[in-house]
Amino acid sequence: QVQLVESGGGSVQAGGSLRLSCVASSSSVCMSWFRQAPGKERERVASISTASSSTYYADSVKGRFTVSRDNAKNTLYLQMNSLKDEDTAMYYCAAGRDLMGCWNAQYWGQGTQVTVFS
Repeated sequence: QVQLVESGGGSVQAGGSLRLSCVASSSSVCMSWFRQAPGKERERVASISTASSSTYYADSVKGRFTVSRDNAKNTLYLQMNSLKDEDTAMYYCAAGRDLMGCWNAQYWGQGTQVTVFS
């Protein structure tokens, strides 16, 4: 079992930046950020693997968000720049036991709210 604790959410004006962090209780093969806005389906935002540090980004965030991880600290980050109103959502950290876990994660954090206002 992997426990995940997110932090760093908040309210920010459009065009601003936020950095989310997620501390894991142990390592995992792949870690991801998902988000869900009210009335919308959950969306995978970004993923990063441990072994190769290969990354995935949703088209909606490419060029604006950067996912990274510190394996020594079992910590996942999401740097979010040029934030838009449509980025408003609850953001969840997730971890997978294998590469399929990048999109089909076994472990989930409790979420951190990001609100972007104009």
